Amino acid sequence: MQVLNQFYIKSVVRKALGEDLKPRGDITTNILRTKDKIIQAKIIAKQDGVIAGLEFCKTAFKLIGRETIFTKKVSDGKKIKKNKVIANIKARTKTILTAERTALNFLNHASGIATITNQFVKKIGKKTKICCTRKTTPNLRTLEKYAVKKGGGHNHRYNLSDEILIKDNHISASNNLRELVKKAIKTKKIITVEIENINQLKQVIGLKFKRILFDNMNSSQLKKCLKLCKKKYQTEYSGNATLKNINQISKTGINRISVGAITHSAKSFDSSLLIL
Repeated sequence: MQVLNQFYIKSVVRKALGEDLKPRGDITTNILRTKDKIIQAKIIAKQDGVIAGLEFCKTAFKLIGRETIFTKKVSDGKKIKKNKVIANIKARTKTILTAERTALNFLNHASGIATITNQFVKKIGKKTKICCTRKTTPNLRTLEKYAVKKGGGHNHRYNLSDEILIKDNHISASNNLRELVKKAIKTKKIITVEIENINQLKQVIGLKFKRILFDNMNSSQLKKCLKLCKKKYQTEYSGNATLKNINQISKTGINRISVGAITHSAKSFDSSLLIL
């Protein structure tokens, strides 16, 4: 898994700034007579939520202007109330105006993911984990999985190399689920097998692997399958989990619930930058 460090942060933010600045830079700010004046600004939360992505936000300003003094008023993973200050910034006018949108885009995107993840986490039992999936924005997976963790969630496998996940299309392509699982076991990798019905479950029960993922089952079917597993496997549910039904799914005793929506459909957090 790619590590969230300064090299990664600078690389991602630099590319994002390039989208805004190429080929001629910030042509609006460049006409200001006061563009080199040192000013102050603050970033304000316009809703309640959980903050994430502050280092990306800070880096956007720093890459534009080394003179930037960025002071966090809250840390990643912490809850914030509407109208509270997230961060203060002191820098040249052109630094603040040029970096503003890119900085807020990172902050709002990550905080939106952290906020919706936390809403899911608050609705489940302590024995169940909320997990993200690979349904992420291309080239922003590391940021998004980081934001999930800051919201109290857990990361699923990072990419196709991490673990073996035998899904419906793998099963369809092989035509023999049990033999496919036996072959996977020989790799000595962590194995998850996606199951759609009890008949499929009966084909793999007894084989030694880590996790069974129950896909798109109703509560009644899920409870029957969990009873057959007899706690011999880590269990996971996937498929259309929402804030309305997540508590009911959790009550079945499932170990994990994967929710693609916390990354692919998270609403952007609402914040704004105000020059003082």
